This record gives sequence, C-alpha cells and structure tokens, in this order.
Amino acid sequence: MNETVGVAKSPAVAAFSRHRRVPIGWQAVLVVVTCLATGLAVNHFFNLGFFVGYTLLENHYQYALVGLLAPFVFIIFPAHAQAPADKVPWYDGVLFVAMMSIVGFFVVNSQKILDLGWEFGAPQEVIYLCFVLWLLLLEVTRRAGGTALFVIVAVVSLYPIYADKVWGPLSGLASPIGVAAAYHIMSNESMLGIPMRALANLVIGFVIFGVALTHTGGGKFFINLAFALLGHVRGGPAKVAIFASGLMGSMSGSVISNVVTTGVMTIPAMKRIGFSASYAGGVEACASTGGVLMPPVMGATAFIMAVFLDIPYITIAIAAIIPSLLYFFGLFVQIDAYAARKGLPGMPPEDLPRIRDIMREGWHFIAVFVLLTIMLVVLQREVLAPFYATALLIAVNQIKAGDRWTWKSTKGFVIATGNLLAEITAILAGVRLIVGALSVTGMAGTFVNDLVFLAGGNVLILLLMGALTSFILGIGMTVTAAYIFLAIVLAPALIKGGLDPLAVHMFIFYWSMVSYITPPVALGAYAAAAIAGANPMRTGLEAMRLGSIIYFIPFFFVLNTAFILRAPVADIVLLTVSAALGIVMIAGALQGYLIGVGNLMTHATAGWVVRALILIGGIFLATPSGGPITLTDFEMMLIALSLSGPGIVLARWLNFRAARAAGTA
Repeated sequence: MNETVGVAKSPAVAAFSRHRRVPIGWQAVLVVVTCLATGLAVNHFFNLGFFVGYTLLENHYQYALVGLLAPFVFIIFPAHAQAPADKVPWYDGVLFVAMMSIVGFFVVNSQKILDLGWEFGAPQEVIYLCFVLWLLLLEVTRRAGGTALFVIVAVVSLYPIYADKVWGPLSGLASPIGVAAAYHIMSNESMLGIPMRALANLVIGFVIFGVALTHTGGGKFFINLAFALLGHVRGGPAKVAIFASGLMGSMSGSVISNVVTTGVMTIPAMKRIGFSASYAGGVEACASTGGVLMPPVMGATAFIMAVFLDIPYITIAIAAIIPSLLYFFGLFVQIDAYAARKGLPGMPPEDLPRIRDIMREGWHFIAVFVLLTIMLVVLQREVLAPFYATALLIAVNQIKAGDRWTWKSTKGFVIATGNLLAEITAILAGVRLIVGALSVTGMAGTFVNDLVFLAGGNVLILLLMGALTSFILGIGMTVTAAYIFLAIVLAPALIKGGLDPLAVHMFIFYWSMVSYITPPVALGAYAAAAIAGANPMRTGLEAMRLGSIIYFIPFFFVLNTAFILRAPVADIVLLTVSAALGIVMIAGALQGYLIGVGNLMTHATAGWVVRALILIGGIFLATPSGGPITLTDFEMMLIALSLSGPGIVLARWLNFRAARAAGTA
C-alpha cells in the first residue's frame, strides 16, 4: 500500500530504506502492538463486540489505532541521518511513550469529547495535551513523509492562527492557538477525518494482505509465471516485467516494493539480451507504477477515494480497468517496437521455467486472486475480502511442504505489517491537519470559487492547473497525501466545472502518480536504476518516455466517461479501440518503429518528420471528444488520418527505397 514494503531486501536499493534496524526488545513491542491493532480491526470489521457485546465508538476506535501505531514512527524512523541506525536513542523512547500516553487519554475520554463538545470547549489541561499531540503529529509526519510534506503540513496546520493576516483571497477566519489545537485533535474534520476513517474501516485489511502476499512468495510466483508465458517472445524479459509487475502491483499496491520484488529478476534478464541498463530500469519503473493503477487492489489512495466519494471501492476498481489496460498496452507496444528496431530476441526456451511446474507450485496464489475478486465484485464484501484472502493464503502456505513460515518468518511478517501500518497512520493523520486548518477557517469552500475564477471558468485550463498541481505535490508528498489535499481543494472546482466526480478524483490520483517516473524526483525510476546499475537521471528520462501515455490517459477519461465505463457499450468499445490504435501510433513514433510499417528512421532527416506526423496523428486518434473539445470523434479521426496517413506512406516509401538500395548493393 505504501512505498516501503520490503525495500531492505536488496543491497542495491538500501538507499531507499529509511527504516532503523529495530533492536530485538523493541521488535517484541512492535509485534504486540501490531497484533493488538490487527485484533481491534478484526473485532471492528467482523462486529465481534469483543465476544461480550461491547462496541467501540468510531472516534474511540480511531484514537486507539492512532495511539497504537503512530508512536512507533519514533522507533522505526531515525530523527535524522546521523542518528543511530541500529539502536533507539532515549529521546525517541520518551517521544514514543509520550505520544502513546496522550492518545491513550483521548481513547479513555472519547465519550466526553462527543457528549461535552470538547472540540470547541475543552478544559484547559486538555487543550495543553492537544497542543503537545499536535507537535508530536508534525514530527511523525516529518519522519514518515519527509521534510517537504512536513513543511506543507506545518505551515497550513498553523494557518488558523494567522488566517486573518493573509493577503486578499487567502484570508480566512482566525482562531486562537488553543481552539485550533482542540479542533485539530478532537474534531471529525482534522486528525480523525476521512483518511483515518478509510484506514480504520477499509485499508488495514489490504495492507495486511499485501504484506502477506510478499512474504509468502507471491512476487516470485508472478515473475516465474510471466517468464514462462512471455520470456521466449521478442524482447521477452521486458514484457515479463510488464506482466509480472502488473500482477504483483495490482495485489500489493506499492510502487517501490514492486520494483524491488520483481526488478531484481527482470532487470538483469533484460540486460542479458541486450537492453541498456537505463532502458531496463525505465521499463521496470513504468511497469511497477502501472501495477498500482491496476485492479483489484490499487493501493491506499484508491480506498480513501472510495470514502471521499461515498461509493463502494469496487466501483473505483471497475472504473480503473480500461485506463490501466490502455497504460499497459502502450507500454507493451513501445517495448515491442524497441525490441524490433534493435533486433532483441527472447530468452532461450531451455532457460525458462515450465508453466506446468509454476502452476503446481503456486496455484494457491491464483486461488487467492479468484477469491479476492469474487468477494469484491460478486459478493461486494470489500471490507472482509482481504482478511479471508489473507487467511487462505497463509493457511495454504503453512500446509505446503517447503514454504511453511517459521516463528522467525512469522515475526518478520508481523513486523513488516506494523512498520507499514505505522507509516501510513502517521502520514494520514498528519495530512488531515491540512484539511482541518482549511475547514476551521472556512477556506475549504472559498478555494473552489477562487480556482474557478482564476481559470476564467475554462474547464481545460482547470484541468491543466490540476495536472500541474498534482504533479508538483506528488514530488514533495506521498501519492496519498497529495491526493487528499487536492481532493479537498481542487476536485470540487473541477466538479463545479461540469466534470464527473469519479473521473475528477481518478484524474488527480493518476497525476499524483506520475512523479514516480518523472524527473527530477522519479523515485520508482531511481529505485530501478539502483538495481540496474544505471544513471538515475537517464533511467528517469527513459521511464518518462516509456510511460508517456500516462500523461494522456487521465485527460481521456475526464473528458469522456466512456473510458471509466460510464457510457453505452457501443461508445465504450468505439472509443477504446480508437484510443488503442492511437496509442500504437504514439508508441511507434516515440520508439521509431511502427508495427506494420517498420523502421521510421530509415532516413535521418525525413524520419523525424515521419515520427512527428504519426505522433500528432496518434494523439488526435486517441483523444476523445467531449468537455472543452468541441470537435466530434469523426472530425478528430479525419484530422488523425490526414496527419498520420502521409507519414505512414512516406515511411513505407523510405523503407522500400532503403531495401532496394541494400538489395542492389
């Protein structure tokens, strides 16, 4: 669900792990706390009433999760780069105890908070505790989410104090610091807002499932299956990366862990048949990023989106099918074109595993995938589905000879789960301080009108502003943090412009993801570069070119909801086919090789003209009409043919002339 699962498994990517090597004593505490948090979640989801009929209040349950999980950020993440990496300093122990104790106070007094309205009229000593917890939340946000996220959260969370002194349209209603602190900690609009409700009521199960999948060998199974199916075809290892990362990412929901899990096998195989190190890293980065966009499990952000929109998660998963398939299709076509132009073969059959052997060893992963899909799609039990899937996965794993967990591996699974839950909890609680600040000052709604005014009411300009803002925030924040902020500030403005709410939220989600493959940050590409032994920036640029279709797809479905399956079947089929053909042309132009035409760079100068004509034509063919685009689909197709047609004819003539010259020679 997050970007740190399993990162420490490979020395090549050790730089991407910020976790401390937790001492054994603290590991035992983390195991106990993780089991308690998981037990609370199971009790809540299955309505067990602690077997005595006692039911927790919603804020009681959320405070308990925050109090159990967030303090462990002080133990897991060092305070700074020079802090001890293998022991817990005394001050981190003090911060751990302080945060757990203060949140424990709010757990005990959850009923009073609701009955007596403490968020607006708390006793003075409670306000002091709120202020201390506010500071502690800022620190766990810094450690878990990074300095950029900390600065944004700190500045905006303090906004209620100076809101009346800010210039013009950014001015809001000011509040004393005590009122702001109480509102942040005890209202349902700040720390305990929608993201924490999503974590408490939906995300936890899928986090546990993703970690269990990794620790039971799911990554190895999907990679071997992909090699057996695609390893022998042209550019096979690169296509294996797409297939394996798509499957693994769709169930684990993490970009970096996806890179680490699958990349250690696919990247060396790509290099072995002739792919450059940077290109191989770019392929893996793009494939792993796409995996998080692929149903059935799309990461924590998608679940939070479901809570924001108040719709079942399966609605989002279904809407994501065509966009994610188009992304992987574009990636597949680009790799095929590159392999064809470079003459890169597949792997020898004798070096590949056999499908029969793979399925015999890993059939239970397919069974778990089927169970998860049935429970999500048919039974619509999205809250319980990951728990049943995890139980089946672990049960079969323990039955199979050779794969059983020992006490040591079981402890590793629990600790990995606790690490991830602690990090997610800290980030979500911290980001909600932003929303709380905007809410208490009355600026949440004002921003919407200001954005619409700045865009002059033009939806296309709003979309471009949204894409740029999402990308910039995606650089400094996690995807989830960027999405939450923009879902509050930007999404209402786009919806007010007449766009579909689900399409708008998915648009923000997609554009928050592109920073993983776009320099100067490109964390997914840099993790892949570490494995490939390639230049990080060059790998990022390769990933940006390979995954370029991801920059277009969000505009496709926000302009025409047929791409998210909200249109008549005929429109969905027509637009999807048109988009697929356009993507083939875009991919061919970017790689210099078009299927059915051949090499587009036979002539050094004319080749660039050919590629430009085909690229622009492909964009027109793939882009749907609707929204601010007043042209019809038929007119867009005519423009595409008038541009790409001459380019294709010229390319074929140049190839014919080159072949004849070679034959004559």
